[in-house]
Amino acid sequence: MESALFAKHALLPTGWAKHVRLGFLADGKFGAIETEASAKPGDHLADIVVPGMANLHCHAFQRAMAGLAERAGPAKDNFWTWRETMYQIAQGMDPDALRAIAAMAYVEMLESGFTCVGEFHYLHHGPDGRPYDNPAEMATQVIHAARQTGMGQTLLPVFYAQGGFDGAALSARQKRFCHDLDGFTALMQAIQTQHPGTKLGIAPHSLRAVSPEQLTTLVKAFPQGPVHIHIAEQVREVEECHTHLGAPPVRWLFDHMEVDERWCLVHATHMHEDEVRDLASSGAVAGLCPITEANLGDGFFPAREYAEKNGRFGIGSDSCVRIDLAEELRLLDYGQRLQSQSRTPLAPPGTSSGRTLFQSALNGGAQALGQNTGALSTGKQADLVTLDGTHPALVARHGDAWLDGWIYAANTSPIVDVYVGGQKQVENGRHKGREAVQNAFGRTLKRILP
Repeated sequence: MESALFAKHALLPTGWAKHVRLGFLADGKFGAIETEASAKPGDHLADIVVPGMANLHCHAFQRAMAGLAERAGPAKDNFWTWRETMYQIAQGMDPDALRAIAAMAYVEMLESGFTCVGEFHYLHHGPDGRPYDNPAEMATQVIHAARQTGMGQTLLPVFYAQGGFDGAALSARQKRFCHDLDGFTALMQAIQTQHPGTKLGIAPHSLRAVSPEQLTTLVKAFPQGPVHIHIAEQVREVEECHTHLGAPPVRWLFDHMEVDERWCLVHATHMHEDEVRDLASSGAVAGLCPITEANLGDGFFPAREYAEKNGRFGIGSDSCVRIDLAEELRLLDYGQRLQSQSRTPLAPPGTSSGRTLFQSALNGGAQALGQNTGALSTGKQADLVTLDGTHPALVARHGDAWLDGWIYAANTSPIVDVYVGGQKQVENGRHKGREAVQNAFGRTLKRILP
């Protein structure tokens, strides 16, 4: 028998509605949704309800290094110097540590309003590169972390085979990421056997880590589910791709692969006009991670040009240096404002910037993860976020102004409760399992950090 939530206001696919009763079915989906309804005994009550958001790109283990790569080096710091710190952290990551750290990241995501995550998972083997007896040992840890915390998940095992566009051998610290095609197939089969029901996609790491022949074979071998790839994140990457493959990364990908709605191109920061056009028209999703991209000094995604062509995008926490749904959207917009020296550059005339960004990220994130989420609609996964209408950034506002208040004006989170599959995981702004997860996280960092 279904339970229900009654909201004074809810963001439905048709727009904002009043006095909305949302039914939850036993299978975790929305049942009947009534507007201009009345609450019934036993209903959960809420002021404002919006759909839960997909976090389409995450390396959960990197939450362990948040704030540890901010000391200036002797030379100009960039992604490539940051990567050395990341490798050091990765070397100390055993299965127990990965599970504890991923659980902490997922708790923080849920408290921020994310209800499912795309885990771009590449810590496959032991620190010395030797495989575990169970090829899915490390994948199992992030799956368990999601189930422990109630986070929806699309697992994206990474295929990583070479150290650069020139086909260089992997360094010693990269070997725990590495597979050949047979080994990767065995990994995927092990995950499917050991964890039936897990939503799976594939993640060829990048054009520098996968040869053209391997990419072609990989995509053909796994014709179902999402395909995610890092691409055009740094200028050096673009230059090296042009040198070795004869074209910049996004151009090469469109010239050699059938990129469609299955694909998520993560970052795609440095593109020419023709690449922006082709990405927008392909139906693929641009996976944008503004906090991480700013932290690494990657550059600005051409969001204004992309939006003009109706390109699809979603947002992700990537390195998890800071986990904050509203800040990802705000930083995306503010970066474009600074570049264009104009206000509201991403919103069509007469519309709300917050609503435009939020709705676009809902749609793009659900598509990129292949999840039945992103809308308060009968038959969709019952993922939702409730907001406090008395919060200083939301009070005396209405409709889209609630989203604008949350994204642009809230000094503290207005989130009250978060539901995943109709089950409450966050209550009064705090995850129900936070204390135990945070304690395990603290013990783990004390054990593994130098």
